[in-house]
Amino acid sequence: MELYIVGRCKALVIQIEEDLDHHTAGKIRDVINRELPKTGAINLIFDFSRVNFMDSSGIGMIIGRYKTAKTLGGRIVIAGASEGVKRIIKMSGVDELVLMTDTVDKALEEVTADAAE
Repeated sequence: MELYIVGRCKALVIQIEEDLDHHTAGKIRDVINRELPKTGAINLIFDFSRVNFMDSSGIGMIIGRYKTAKTLGGRIVIAGASEGVKRIIKMSGVDELVLMTDTVDKALEEVTADAAE
């Protein structure tokens, strides 16, 4: 997992390098909870381009981070999700809470536009 901050849009980008299941969801949650206050970010962008599988633990992790971002006045964007992962996100209703884009660059454009408004 790689994290980086993009200052102009107050976004923390989380590049996930593996499947998102109960083994990794807790680790990702802990890292975000630790790093988000340090960075001053309010938006979270999840780069799912390398995620082939996600279970309910991943859904729970996203919903928990959604609540955090919403409290901060930010939002969650999921970028590059495969069709299978998109299907799980839509079945769970999480697509009603987060924005989904094809790429991290498009996700950054979306949160930058929000910051400009």
